[in-house]
Amino acid sequence: MLALALIIFAAVTYTYLARAARGRTDQSLADTANSVVLSLNAETEDENQSGDEAAAEVARSFQFDDRQAIILDDSGRVIAATEPPANARGKHAWPPTAALLQSTGGLLAASGRAGRAYATLPDQREGIRAYAASVKGPGGAYTVVIAQSLHGQDEELEQARHAFYVAVPFALVCASLGGYFLARKSFAPVAAMGARAARIGAANLGERLPVVNERSELGQLAQTFNELLARLDVSFEQQRRFMADASHELRTPVAIVCGESEVALSQAVRSAEEYRESLSILHDEGRRLTRIVEDLFLLARADAGQYRPCAAPFYLDETVSECLRAVRSLVTRRGIELHYRQPEGELLFRGDEGLIRRMVLNLLDNAIKYTPRGGQVSVGLERAGANYRLSVTDTGKGIAPEAQPHIFERFYRADKARPRDGEAGGSGAGLGLAIALWAAEMHGGRIAIERTDQSGTTFVVSLPPSVGA
Repeated sequence: MLALALIIFAAVTYTYLARAARGRTDQSLADTANSVVLSLNAETEDENQSGDEAAAEVARSFQFDDRQAIILDDSGRVIAATEPPANARGKHAWPPTAALLQSTGGLLAASGRAGRAYATLPDQREGIRAYAASVKGPGGAYTVVIAQSLHGQDEELEQARHAFYVAVPFALVCASLGGYFLARKSFAPVAAMGARAARIGAANLGERLPVVNERSELGQLAQTFNELLARLDVSFEQQRRFMADASHELRTPVAIVCGESEVALSQAVRSAEEYRESLSILHDEGRRLTRIVEDLFLLARADAGQYRPCAAPFYLDETVSECLRAVRSLVTRRGIELHYRQPEGELLFRGDEGLIRRMVLNLLDNAIKYTPRGGQVSVGLERAGANYRLSVTDTGKGIAPEAQPHIFERFYRADKARPRDGEAGGSGAGLGLAIALWAAEMHGGRIAIERTDQSGTTFVVSLPPSVGA
């Protein structure tokens, strides 16, 4: 592109110079002819001189050594002519006057019609520019022809061409070298970013790209890439923690299953009651393993964006009532009272009923698990403005302040010494609240801890209805 621009610039400049040189030559020839005409008129005003003598006198006094003047009468006869230009002799021979006039036939005819005319004479090695002017003076009508060689003009234009032949490649070389060094300097941060990015892997995602200037485009690119690395680092850390926690949670029931089976097989003869006890333990741990695997599979599909909720209209109050009926035997066995504050009227909702049911059961499981014997769990459902509000309150000892920010994290359990039963539908592996939060967010809602102290904890779920009731 630079070469094309320079070539166009050189061509336009050369064209301008050539036109300007031709204009200067034509103007100089016209000025010379006017000077000859004035001198001729001045000489013919003397009554003692004829027109031929006056023309001869003007020719003798012609002082331009780079051009030739020829004066013709009205019949086309040459009455006076100056010597050929001194610098046109020898190598660049000036044509004889007769030959010069023979090639100016068209010029003389044009000057006779228009009063003046220009022409570049053909068949000349370097060209001759001629100007003819027809005038009438005291001595009669005359035609003054001024001819000048174009050798000087061609030399000037040739020098200009040689200058462009040198200047354009030189400018290209300088621009290429300068552009190369500037590009290396400008893209040095890019090379550093590329080298640093090539060294970053799964083992050192904590490293970041260097940011030299935060306001430049490269600085913004580096910041964007660093933000991407930060998100990847968080994602990898969550994945590593997820795998470690999942392995830890699965290891306990697997160890129990293996241990109990080894105990059952270690003795050749055991009673039916002992076998039934071992099978009961294996069955409970198998169910717990099944719930953990189902929860892990559900969260894995959610993280991969592969879970597609089956949205359909249903009554939210009926779903909550069914969940409460499902846990009545559990609260009875634990010696806990269950209270339900029903809404006024039906609450029509559109969403994934199975996911909502799982969210409610997980909240109930969490409340029952942390409520001591003799306590109570209260559930309330109502319309709060444009949303539905579900509250689950227990009478446990509350959540410690340091545990509250992590309560919805996967595999997190505030009381690690508490048994991992999860009888209401959860796995007991610390996944219940994480799944409940995800289910609420899938429906455009949220879960928050409204109150937690020594008297108990209240979880509140806010869900926007997709279908107006």
